[in-house]
Amino acid sequence: MKHTYHITAIVLVMLLLPLMVDAQKALSLAEAIEYALSNNTEVVNAKLAIEDAESQISERLAIGLPKVDGSIEFNHYPQVPKQALPDAFAQAFMLPEGESISFLLKNNLTAGLTASSLLFDGTYLTGVKAARRLREYTQMELTTVEQRTRNSIMDAYLPSLLITESVKTIDKNIKNLEQVLFETKEIYKAGFIEQLDVDRLELSLANLITDRENLVQQKETAINALKFTMNYPMEEELSLNDDINSLLVEANEEELTGQIDFMNRAEFRVAEIGLQLGELNIEQYERGFWPSLGAFAGYQYQYQGDNFSDGFWAPTFVLGAKLSLPIFDGFSTRAKKERAMIELKQNQNRKDMLSKLIQLEVMNSRKGYAMAKQRLASQEKNLALAEKIYNTTKIKYKEGVGSSLEVTQSEQALYQTQQNKIQAMFDLLKAKVALEQALGVTRN
Repeated sequence: MKHTYHITAIVLVMLLLPLMVDAQKALSLAEAIEYALSNNTEVVNAKLAIEDAESQISERLAIGLPKVDGSIEFNHYPQVPKQALPDAFAQAFMLPEGESISFLLKNNLTAGLTASSLLFDGTYLTGVKAARRLREYTQMELTTVEQRTRNSIMDAYLPSLLITESVKTIDKNIKNLEQVLFETKEIYKAGFIEQLDVDRLELSLANLITDRENLVQQKETAINALKFTMNYPMEEELSLNDDINSLLVEANEEELTGQIDFMNRAEFRVAEIGLQLGELNIEQYERGFWPSLGAFAGYQYQYQGDNFSDGFWAPTFVLGAKLSLPIFDGFSTRAKKERAMIELKQNQNRKDMLSKLIQLEVMNSRKGYAMAKQRLASQEKNLALAEKIYNTTKIKYKEGVGSSLEVTQSEQALYQTQQNKIQAMFDLLKAKVALEQALGVTRN
């Protein structure tokens, strides 16, 4: 009776499941990726880095643009400062020795404008080029982060599909086993079999129901992991639209045997731009010894007077230029250039290592895909054989020439083979995804 209630509850949940799913947010793999690309924290920060790079370009360009400053200064001296006259000066003008004089009036007001502009600097253009390269670098970093996010979403999305497929299979087996159990009970009532035969089937059914409950809990855990990766609200419900069959696309010949295009991998393009930035860094140090030339102009209008009615205004206008020529900096720039050259060589070595790593990933993923495809073909054959054995065993049992133990054993073998096939499908899908990731192919 307890099992009957349990089974009824499971059936009721299965009937209500479509209504429950309607109230949830249902996402395909593509939609989950799209959501993550808009909400994942790493992606958001990478987009902010691009904005920062744009600001750095403006900052660099501003160095070479004319600059204008204005100023207003007012000074009031309640006691005007005085300076003692030299004795020679006092004697020449027949003034008493120790006489003092003031060169300032009580009120001084100065208003002025100053303009300056950089005419030539060897490091300026290099700095602007480096800033623009940095923008490309951050844009490529965004591509790298987005690809990494896609990969993370697929890794988090696919396990739920495996569990969902397993639940579908268990539901089908529960339904079939319930029918067998009903028929067996009728045969038992007729006195043709023992209670042990019924008990074995009830135990199998109870085990299936327990397995299903465990899978439902595992799926909830997997969905929560997916929510975290997407930066999706944990308190909101989420269900998945896709299944393993809909995502399982056969690899084409180019993916399996074609030449490797390293530029398809965003991290390789990032390494390329990183080398260009390193070269610009060296160039900037080389141009550090070049002269720089700037021009300036200033205009002031100054008022002086003991009060604001009897003073005078004095204009001043100045034009000038300044040439700066570095001569010796204690070998500081040379040391910085040498360090930049060492860093460039290290980055080149890292890029070479990355290319070898990509080759290894592609080679391994191609082999992994071929093996996964072969395993799935074998498991499909095994499943067909297991179904044949199970059906034959049931027929023999109904005809009285087989035992319930044989039915139970063939049933367990069938369930295991079903799970093996689902796992093989999942492994093939994972292998295809790994191949796409190694080749830098973006799944639509």
